[in-house]
Amino acid sequence: MPSRKPRQHSFSDKKLETLQRLTFDYFLKETNPENGLVPDSTRQGAPCSITATGFALASYPVGVERGFITRDAGVRRTLTTLRFFLNSRQSEERDATGYQGFYYHFLDMKTGLRTWDCELSTIDSTFLIAGALTAAQYFNRDTAEEREIREIADSLYRRADWQWAQNGKDTVTHGWRPESGFIKYRWEGYNEALILYILALASPTHPLPAKSYQAWIKTYKWKKLYGYEFLSASPLFIHQLSHLWIDFRGIQDEYMRHKAIDYFENSRRATYIQQQYAIRNPRGFKGYGEYTWGLTASDGPGPATMNIEGRSRKFYDYSARGVPDGPDDGTLAPWAVVASLPFAPEIVLPSIQYFDDAFPEMTSKYGFKCSFNPTFSGGSGEKWISKGYYGLDQGPIVLMIENYRSGFLWQLMRRCPYIIDGLRRTGFAGGWL
Repeated sequence: MPSRKPRQHSFSDKKLETLQRLTFDYFLKETNPENGLVPDSTRQGAPCSITATGFALASYPVGVERGFITRDAGVRRTLTTLRFFLNSRQSEERDATGYQGFYYHFLDMKTGLRTWDCELSTIDSTFLIAGALTAAQYFNRDTAEEREIREIADSLYRRADWQWAQNGKDTVTHGWRPESGFIKYRWEGYNEALILYILALASPTHPLPAKSYQAWIKTYKWKKLYGYEFLSASPLFIHQLSHLWIDFRGIQDEYMRHKAIDYFENSRRATYIQQQYAIRNPRGFKGYGEYTWGLTASDGPGPATMNIEGRSRKFYDYSARGVPDGPDDGTLAPWAVVASLPFAPEIVLPSIQYFDDAFPEMTSKYGFKCSFNPTFSGGSGEKWISKGYYGLDQGPIVLMIENYRSGFLWQLMRRCPYIIDGLRRTGFAGGWL
């Protein structure tokens, strides 16, 4: 089905602020006020996601700057969260909150203890720590409360033992479980761990050696697709999450110097590749086109296999969809498009406008819903739309709209000494650095 042109050429700045405010409300209304934990999703009984909690910590300064909340409210919310993690139980026990300065991916919303038998996650802990460092950088007044924010954030960062997380090798493991030890997978190949390595090398207590970053970039894969050469990674979120905090425009590590681009340009190319994939639509899914694209980690209509118009289709539930190598079952995520806004506004803004025009049912109390699938009807004849909102989606929408509109997060974190040290220790140079 070819996409029709939107009524307007692009989404207005006023509409962007409305979308940002609605999305920010997820953190205002879904967070547990007793401990500051943020649920993974709006599904009933959903546990806390420490990534979503880190995104909330990074979003509160945006909320203050935009007048969504007062500075006092931002301080209270931030302190509640940081105090919880500072005082949380760190041990090898299977029902603790964390161990070795890292935290379990999912926590009970009330007790803050491990749930779902999940892993101690190095990357999700990184996003939590990055959120804490954002708060420390923003809340810089000489008051008792704001001093405490800075002190706790620094303590949480210093507590993470990155050397332990290497488990005897150069790269960092995905995590650890008390029942079985370290996960066999490591942060290798280009992925969202760019900020992990930057912060880990800058640690004042347990830093990774420089050879750890070099070992990581040796696993990169450079590809050419639809006329674009780029550092390949299939889901769009990989090309976005480290960029929430770090302005990679004009700065390069050894790998990018050799390729004569930077990570920002790489993300721009990845964004265009996603659009071109949707235009070509090699698997023939409904709805794909110039304005309807965006394959990333998202909810889905499966698991299910259906015969649709004489063709067997396999559908997944929550999955990291992507281009060129990730699964594709016809599920698109508006949040992935919005989070690409700083890289390619010329194609993102018309796409957001098209979503708004063509799929009004995609928007509800917290902005765009997670995902939709026009191919999957489930027998009802209507396209499938995710019922829930996910914290993983909400944070990048709030933060990347802000980076596009004002560069606020980027400017803020340019002054973070740990970010600067990490970039330099990983070999970044040039530009604003």
